Amino acid sequence: MEQELLQKYIAGEATEAEKQQVTGWLHADAQHMREYMALRKLYDISLWQETGQTARSTTKIEKSEEAGEQRNSIESVKPVRRLWIREVLKVAAIVAIVLTGTYFWNQNKQVRLPDALQTIHVPAGQRAELLLVDGTRVWLNAQTTFTFPAGFTSETRQVKLDGEGYFQVAKDATKPFIVETDKYNIRVLGTEFDVKSYSAEATFETSLLEGSVEVFSPVTGGSVILEPNTQVVLVDGELKKTAIGESDPFQWREGVISFWDESVKEMFEKLELYYGVKIKVSNTDILNNRFTGKFRTRDGIEHVLKVLQLNMKFVYTKDNESNVITIG
Repeated sequence: MEQELLQKYIAGEATEAEKQQVTGWLHADAQHMREYMALRKLYDISLWQETGQTARSTTKIEKSEEAGEQRNSIESVKPVRRLWIREVLKVAAIVAIVLTGTYFWNQNKQVRLPDALQTIHVPAGQRAELLLVDGTRVWLNAQTTFTFPAGFTSETRQVKLDGEGYFQVAKDATKPFIVETDKYNIRVLGTEFDVKSYSAEATFETSLLEGSVEVFSPVTGGSVILEPNTQVVLVDGELKKTAIGESDPFQWREGVISFWDESVKEMFEKLELYYGVKIKVSNTDILNNRFTGKFRTRDGIEHVLKVLQLNMKFVYTKDNESNVITIG
């Protein structure tokens, strides 16, 4: 089902024929209903947003001086601003600002929220931006689930992340901010950092841009302290601390997928995660080629494949029913 049609249906702008089409699609598969409910929830809890993306880009392919290595890059102009959330729903990258205090505004009416945990799930190919009640800003990447309270009333400000999130934590020395994942937890007072920990994957990364964070295991009690421009990565069951090579990976907040000297195999793994597709490769000769590049999320996975085709020989087919891309 096309995202644009679903978004028209949610916004109440679909025709009768389109409504019947969506209804039939919803009843055909339970997964369809889950996808719809994720979009519905984003729409219901979001009214205003300030950062839409209508960036233009130019594409160029660059040959590395090293034999056999290839590079590509996307240069984008700065995105412009928009207002209504339904405008954002028309593009692949969703940016939602959620007011998570006691009240939020919905259709010009003030509605009381229960003092309980709330959960938001970001569908494949989209992203979300939240403003928590303490002033902390959170960006959520595709296929991320984030659980947070309506208010921070305990001695800590604790949230739960399954996926990737970028945090700008409001300072409060009396209440540490704790991000819980299925692998490690991160404790901060006020700082800016990125966490990547999908429960369906073995990977775990925390990268610190400003301030100080402690990455710790709630089971063993072991911990690692990060300084600005350092990160920890889970390697063979242990946390390895290194310097951050470059900041482009964090541009996903702006709707940009970045690759930094990555193999095609690694690129395909990212594309599968961000777009919720399965990529089957029979032409394995291409997997070791390496690229550096940037792509707008809203341009879609097929745009990335077409750019790669400019410098590699392969063909692909896409089965929209099974959401499988076959590369040969």
